[in-house]
Amino acid sequence: MQSSNPVLTRLGEAARASRYETGYPGAQAPSRAMTMDDVVVRTVALLAVTGVFGAGAWTLLPNTPGVMVLAVIGSLIAGLVLGLVISIMRITNPVVIMIYAAAQGIVLGVISRAYESWYSGIILQAVIGTFGVFAVMAVLYKLKVLRATPRFTKFVLGALIGVVVLSLANWLFYLFGVNLGLRDYGTTGSVGWLPIVFSLIVIGVGALTFILDFDQIEQGVRYGLPQKYSWYCAFGILVGLIFLYYEILRLLSYLRR
Repeated sequence: MQSSNPVLTRLGEAARASRYETGYPGAQAPSRAMTMDDVVVRTVALLAVTGVFGAGAWTLLPNTPGVMVLAVIGSLIAGLVLGLVISIMRITNPVVIMIYAAAQGIVLGVISRAYESWYSGIILQAVIGTFGVFAVMAVLYKLKVLRATPRFTKFVLGALIGVVVLSLANWLFYLFGVNLGLRDYGTTGSVGWLPIVFSLIVIGVGALTFILDFDQIEQGVRYGLPQKYSWYCAFGILVGLIFLYYEILRLLSYLRR
């Protein structure tokens, strides 16, 4: 069998070779293939790191605009750079991935504290909503209601690029005094129907990306990728959860108004 992902196929062949080429001079030591449990454990570990740093930023950072802006900007830049490097180079180093989780945790802590001060109880609702959506997508994938076919993959990736580009365009226009109406950046006053609909679309697209993550994990296990790649798979799940959390938080703030 060949994987639909050529990268996974090549990595799987290399992994099998490294496990069987033993007993010869210069041969690599046997490498254990990753399992689903490996991915679960590492995902929980990354969530724990994110949560600890998020709680630390929430409770320890002074609630002053200057400090919060510096913390958010610094952590955002670090997280963006690390996220791109990890994704492009397919880095499996747990230290690098945990640093990414810590940087994201600081941003989450500061932003979540701000939202909680504006709308009491919204953080708990957003957390429940995020993991609720994740659980639903896991069940749909397990029951084979949704599968990562080539057409499905192209649709999800195209939709993801589309919503990200539209969000960035709306923000850039807003900086120059023009709001396209896809986002509402205020904290008070009523919200129109367009930001709510767009937010629902973004949540839907973010939820569908988990199907691609589940497929990548399943194929990685099937084709015997080395255990270290479970860190990369866990990183993908963490990115999806953070993306979904922010969008659900935004939607709940709209509904509160």
